[in-house]
Amino acid sequence: MSERGNDEQPAAGGDGPTEDGGTASGTPLTGPSRGTGKTAGLALLMGALGVVYGDIGTSPLYALKTVFSLDRNLVPDAPDVFGVISLVFWSITLIVSIKYVIFILRADNDGEGGVMALAALARRALGGANGRRSAAVLTLGALGAALFYGDSVITPAISVLSAVEGLEVTSPGLAVVVLPVAAAILTLLFAGQRWGTGRVGAVFGPIMLLWFACLGVAGVAEVSRDPGILAGLSPTYAVLFVVAHPVIAFVAMGAVVLAITGAEALYADMGHFGRTPIRRAWFAIVFPALTLNYLGQGALILRAPDSRANPFFLLFPEWARLPMVVLATVATVIASQAVISGAFSVSREAMRLGFLPHLRIRHTSRREYGQIYAPGVNWSLFAAVLIVIFAFRTSTRLAAAYGVAVTGTFLITTALFLVVARGQWHWSTRRVALFGVVAGSIELIFFTANLAKVSHGGWLTLLIAIIVFTVLVTWRRGAELVTPRRLEREGPLLEFIDDLHVANIVRVPGTAVFPHPNKETTPLALRANVAHNHVRHEQIVIISGRTANVPHIPWDRRLSFDDLGDPNDGIVHIAAVFGFQDPTDFPEVLRRAAAHPLGRGIGTAEVSYFVSRITLRCTRTPGMATWRKRLFIGLAHNAASQVEFLHLPEERTVVLSAEVPV
Repeated sequence: MSERGNDEQPAAGGDGPTEDGGTASGTPLTGPSRGTGKTAGLALLMGALGVVYGDIGTSPLYALKTVFSLDRNLVPDAPDVFGVISLVFWSITLIVSIKYVIFILRADNDGEGGVMALAALARRALGGANGRRSAAVLTLGALGAALFYGDSVITPAISVLSAVEGLEVTSPGLAVVVLPVAAAILTLLFAGQRWGTGRVGAVFGPIMLLWFACLGVAGVAEVSRDPGILAGLSPTYAVLFVVAHPVIAFVAMGAVVLAITGAEALYADMGHFGRTPIRRAWFAIVFPALTLNYLGQGALILRAPDSRANPFFLLFPEWARLPMVVLATVATVIASQAVISGAFSVSREAMRLGFLPHLRIRHTSRREYGQIYAPGVNWSLFAAVLIVIFAFRTSTRLAAAYGVAVTGTFLITTALFLVVARGQWHWSTRRVALFGVVAGSIELIFFTANLAKVSHGGWLTLLIAIIVFTVLVTWRRGAELVTPRRLEREGPLLEFIDDLHVANIVRVPGTAVFPHPNKETTPLALRANVAHNHVRHEQIVIISGRTANVPHIPWDRRLSFDDLGDPNDGIVHIAAVFGFQDPTDFPEVLRRAAAHPLGRGIGTAEVSYFVSRITLRCTRTPGMATWRKRLFIGLAHNAASQVEFLHLPEERTVVLSAEVPV
């Protein structure tokens, strides 16, 4: 078995409109494996440090600098500096530490995080998949996912560009190589994703540990020169600042949000490492280092007002600035990893909820169910990021686009969390209201403050979000239209078998295998074979599979059999459960089944595999606009092949198509 793991795909037939894949992914068996022992725990903590906290960990580079350059009426005196430091500290404390790390991380869907996983939990809290409220919750989750994808494009672009633009500082003549170098770095970053977040985190973790150590040490050195800056930790200074300068404070909030970008990626990456390593890394390393560095920058600005032009690098002695530029360059590249791996997790949740077609998902860890690689998502993001950097060309132009998508996702996450807290955790009305008012009001201020950026570049993330949202809801709506028509054509399996017995269809030698996601309906390929060839094979095997959240399942626990009412008619259903590191090898299932009493007549030499595939035809029937129907058909056409995923031999596999109108 490959070290990089195996491909995973979601259910087809029931949830996917184009193929009978016979497999459903993500069904829990005994829960996700998290590894054992101190070594595994330390590895996960270091991985979380390198992958999860790259984005929020590099915010000291530009957060305070942007705040003090955003509005010239903001002066570097004690009231304003204390007010800004208090705003930054309490934003991080309330939104990141309390909301996300303490509360939101509790809301996992079979170990997965992210706004789509939260939407699934909210739907469950409302009592199932039916009803307008459940549909509204899922639509809200899709909107949050679309905004997250927008952030996933902007973050790598602005992070890498801002780092590489440091070449212009050392030599203005190097400006011409900024874009090519940035493109080369991004190519290496995205190409490295195939090795998995575990390996990427193992490389990035020690670098980020050094980064946070430098942040903390630099902050402590400056705070020790002016301990009075510690008063900025009091929330009273934030309140006084807002009361004294409401307009300036509102504008400043548009930049303060830069200190908490990366919080949503923190939640989306939970499936890669688990909540415990993420929490430990935050409270033991990241949060203290960020707090000390922001305090140090505040103390420096008070001592030397001109330093507000670039307070981060001026915190360091002159001999250390060049090494810090190099380290900062590496750290900003690492910052891209959080949203990239988060996009993989959000994509898988979108597939599980029926918002995306079959995408290839490769497990990259032998222990961690959540550590995955989605090639299609990875290279789509890569293409979008390259387009963005060559279109905008500088990080300054991209900076205006930062914040709108993030704050929108914050609000959606809070709304979905309140549904889960009330419906699933049974929080009291008072507790729900308190959480909603505190978190929601702060995030609403952040969101409205960032709306001013829309005309200056914020439209980019909104445009990306609109495109992605359209794709998500179009696929789900198309599946809702096609699935009932497909199920109607399939018909009940037991009725079809009874008709076979009555019609006395000719039996031909050999075994016919039909991958199908359930045993309630008839595989369309089986119907087509009987209808067109007027024969049936001596042995008919219908195989359904599902993928559990554990690495391996032994063969003696993997298969279950059903004679479908008649043990002598040669028709049997096999249900197979795979661990996420087990290959979904249906031919091997067939070989193992031959040893079972119900499978003794199954021949392994003369076997033919029949896969059903739906051909979608665009019609003028109501339900969806014509352009959306064409988009849906295009998405279905490009869905991943089940033949490869199920390890079916191409020379013995027949794909039978059936036309279904959309």
